[in-house]
Amino acid sequence: MERKRSDSVTGAVDAMQDALAGSIEPPSHIHLRDRDRPFWDAIIASRPRSKWDECDLENAANLARCKADIERIQSEIDAEGDTLTNERGTVVLNPKHTLLETLTRRCIAMSRALHVHPEAKEGRSRDQGNKVQEQRKAGDAVNSKGNLIAMPGR
Repeated sequence: MERKRSDSVTGAVDAMQDALAGSIEPPSHIHLRDRDRPFWDAIIASRPRSKWDECDLENAANLARCKADIERIQSEIDAEGDTLTNERGTVVLNPKHTLLETLTRRCIAMSRALHVHPEAKEGRSRDQGNKVQEQRKAGDAVNSKGNLIAMPGR
């Protein structure tokens, strides 16, 4: 299958069609909990609509559940503390930290599999460094011009 350039006319048409089609819902055999939905929406928005197939949507649902569980477990750790006292009176690491670590690793792996991680969306980190450097140069140039350039909020 030939890839279309995003800056072409057909790329622009595809982008408009995707935008007009509305949100993507999970497949009918997939159940999302209410707390999973914000993560689902963010994951789905990270790729063009036309790039999602049913298998990817199933994996996106798993990733959304994983992210929601990370938030839930982190909230529980925040409430309980990083350490707990066991039955023998010994202070131990809250065992939920192990679960949080497992879920975080799973989340990273699923993000890579779905190509919704930063490098897939933004490019290699060394290229990002170049973009940041260019942004800083532009910011320095704007700041050095004083009031010659009208800036919003200034």
